[in-house]
Order: sequence, then structure tokens, then C-alpha cells
Amino acid sequence: MTILDPAEMRTATEKQAAPLGAGQTDAREKHTATGLAQRGSSPRPPASNSFLDRFFQITKRGSTLAREFRGGIVTFFTMAYIVILNPLILGGFSAQNAPTDVAGGWLSAAQVGAVTGLTAGVMTVLFGLIANLPFGLAAGLGINSFLAVAVIHEVTWPEAMGLVVINGILIVLFGVTGARTAIFKAVPKELKAAITVGIGLFIAFIGFVDSGFVRATKGGPPVQLGNDGSITSIPTLVFIVGLLVMGILVARKIQGGLLIGIVATTVLAAVVEAVMHIGPGSAANPGGWHLNTPVLSGQLVSAPDFSLVGHFDLFGSFSRIGGLAATMLVFTLVFTNFFDAMGTMTGLAKSAGVAYKDGTFPKLKSAFIVEGLGAVAGGATSGSSNTVYIDSAAGIGEGARTGLASVVTGLLFLGSMFLTPLTSVVPLEVAAAALVVVGAMMMAQIREIKFSKFSVALPAFLTIVTMPLTYSIANGIGVGFISWAVIHAASGKCKKVHPLMWVVTVGFLVYFARGPISALLGS
Repeated sequence: MTILDPAEMRTATEKQAAPLGAGQTDAREKHTATGLAQRGSSPRPPASNSFLDRFFQITKRGSTLAREFRGGIVTFFTMAYIVILNPLILGGFSAQNAPTDVAGGWLSAAQVGAVTGLTAGVMTVLFGLIANLPFGLAAGLGINSFLAVAVIHEVTWPEAMGLVVINGILIVLFGVTGARTAIFKAVPKELKAAITVGIGLFIAFIGFVDSGFVRATKGGPPVQLGNDGSITSIPTLVFIVGLLVMGILVARKIQGGLLIGIVATTVLAAVVEAVMHIGPGSAANPGGWHLNTPVLSGQLVSAPDFSLVGHFDLFGSFSRIGGLAATMLVFTLVFTNFFDAMGTMTGLAKSAGVAYKDGTFPKLKSAFIVEGLGAVAGGATSGSSNTVYIDSAAGIGEGARTGLASVVTGLLFLGSMFLTPLTSVVPLEVAAAALVVVGAMMMAQIREIKFSKFSVALPAFLTIVTMPLTYSIANGIGVGFISWAVIHAASGKCKKVHPLMWVVTVGFLVYFARGPISALLGS
């Protein structure tokens, strides 16, 4: 896949257009589509008069139906782990193995799994139809972990999900009023490019960790190669084989390279498991498969349990722990949700080649609003806030350029509620290989950053390295914002710092100091 240079894309205007329906277009999007057709890895496909082509503007964006379907399938397979992982984080099969809240309450893993697939499916389809972008939505790993580790020690699960709903409502309001769009447009293009590159490194690092290629050490350096500097696990070898296969297919510009690589490596993993009986990873079996064991067992179809839908308490946490403490929790959720999604969508839009010269992209306001609704829906179903997934870059790498790919991904998520055994066949090591390949693709955006100007180089560098090193997109954006504002102001370049950048910088300072602030409020 060729990743386009937004600086070379000609646009009709730099001004953000009003949100359009999925079947409409504007002058900037026509120019973007022309650029895709001229600079993509294959010639522009012939025009089509089909309803799907007109509604999703497939030809205008230089794509085809086949690429959209392949991209949607690839995105699903790289995101499918969330259907299994989210229940493990939020729930359990009994109170003994589940995170219990302040009142001893817990969530059933089976019920969490059902609402995870339901919400991801509905919101991803909705995003594709309204925003017309190839982005998948699902329960965000940062927020669900925050809920399970920190929040439920102060409030109950329904009250925690009520906070998530409030967080989503605020994000929707930011989107409707245009505040989120204004903040997005205030970010310098060099920082937007740095965000894309940082996300590329971040998802590659996720792939390395999930595959066991990189592991934590018991002492000394924070991370190491495999076990004590060696690759000793068969699943990690499968990851390496998958990485090389996918890399070769993409390098040779084979259509469907990522999807072919995922299927082929999954078959290899299933054969290896059938012969060697490796089993799932654990303390007793450190060389086992991460999360998913590539074997089909038990019944293929099961009816989902939607008992958690509507199981939330909107304002209960305010009466339980007080207004100030509850507000700080909401503030943390909003900042994480807001900027994680903003950074993710920036990177994905650039990778898809649909970003304009100023870093914005088609249906920007609509995308922000629907993403906020994902947070509301996630809290309302007790599956945690749903947000755009950077794993969508795998589908974009496969050629997806429109919302049709998201519709395909969403429908597969809805189907996963009934076919959990099939969803779990693809091991995490295989999905990890796809993430590393896509991370390498996203690195191309680094050419937009002028490292010869240190006032630009340092904030960009800090943005890029902070994301993988802190395992957080929001942290990388925050460090980038703060360093950009301070360095430019101290260098006599205050005019290059948009007023909104200062507002957000102050917000990030509060965000990074939220621990001490919460402690002071509690004392």
C-alpha cells in the first residue's frame, strides 16, 4: 500500500466544510479522491453506477467493492480479540475471579461478551453509514482497564458505567458545538504527523508485546527480546513467520496480502497446536498462546445474553463519593476518550489517504459525534466506552477507504455474538503480526516533520516516543501539546501557538496531575 503525503494533496479550500451525508461530497473530497487514484498502488477503478458505489463514494476515493470488503474483514480479525479480552478485564464467571466493586458486585463474563459484540457492531455500522470512514469502534482498552482497576473501588459497576455515559454525553456535546473540531484544527500539522508516527510505533509495540517477541524483564532493562534475550516460544515463532509472510505479500503488492497472511498463519497456528498441543499461556505454561488458542472446540453457536443493557446508574456515584471526586473521574474519562480518539482518527485518516492538507478529513464533525455516541452506548450497555480502534489501520492497509468497510466489520461483530468459538480461532500472535506491518506503513508520515527546526523536532519526538513507552495515545498527545506550547513561547514564537492549544495544554497539566489533585480533594 502506498501511504500518501497529505502535503502533496491539492485541495479546493482549507476551510472545514459542514458535515455531509454519506452520499454527498465536496470539492476537497473530490481532490482527495483524485489524489488517491493518481498516487495509489493501482489505477483508478472505472466508474460505477451501483447504489453502494454512489452512497459510499467508493470510486471517488479510488477504491473498489472487493477492497472494501477485504478491508472490513481484515479490520474485524485484527479487532476480534476485544470480544474475548473485554469480558476478561471487566467480568468473570464468579465473584471469585471477577473484579468486584465497592459493594461486592460483579459483571458476568458471558454477558459482557454479548454486549461487547453488540455495541461494537452497532456503533461500527453507524460510523460507516454516517461518517463514511473505514474505522472500527469497540470497547477501549484504556478506559475498561481504568474502570476495573481504579474506579470500581470507589463506586459500584452501575455507577461506574453511569460515569462513562456522562463522559460520552460531554464528548457528543463537544462534537455538536464544534469545540472538538476547533481543537483538532488548532493542532499544528507537524504534531498531527507526529501523532500518526507515534501511533504507528505504538501499535507495532503492541504487536511485539502481544506476540511475546518483547517481554518485561524481572530486573534490569524494562523490556527484552523474548525470554532472556532468546525466542523460546512456538507461538512467537508463528508470529515471526506471519510477520514475514504478510511483509512479503505487502511488499509484492499482492491484493489481499494482509488477509491472506492472517488466514495462512492462522492455519499454520492450528496445525502447530494440533501437533504439539501447546495450550493457553499461563504462569505454569509461559510458552503458550496469548489469549486465543487456535483450536475449534465446543458448540459453534450460542445465544447472547443482553441482561446488562441499561444496567447503569447515571448520578449514583456523585452521591456515593461526592461531586468533586466524581467530577475528577469524569474529567479523566473525557480526556482519555477525547484525545485517544482524536489521535487515532488523525493517524487512520492519513494512512487511508483521505486527509486534507490541513490534517482534517471528510465528515470530521460527524465522526466526532458518532464516536462520542459510542461512549454513551458503551456505558449504557455496561461494556465500557466504545471508541475508534487503531487496529482499523490493518483494514486500511488492505485497501479500505470508505465506510462500507466499517459496515462489513460491524456486521461481523454482530455475528461474533453468536459465533464466539469461531472468533477465538485466530490467535493474538497472528493479529499482532498484522499490527507490526501496519505500524511500519504509518512511519512514512515522519517525512512531514521538519526535524531541522528543534522547536518542532523536540515536541514531535516526545509525542512519538511517549505513546509506545507509556502505552497511551493520550499521554503522547499531552506531552506534545505541552512541549510545543512552552518551547515556542520561550523561543519568542508565541504567535505560532493557537489560543486553543494553551487551553488544552492547561487541561493536560491537570490531567497529568490528577493523582495528587484527587488525593488533595479527598483529604
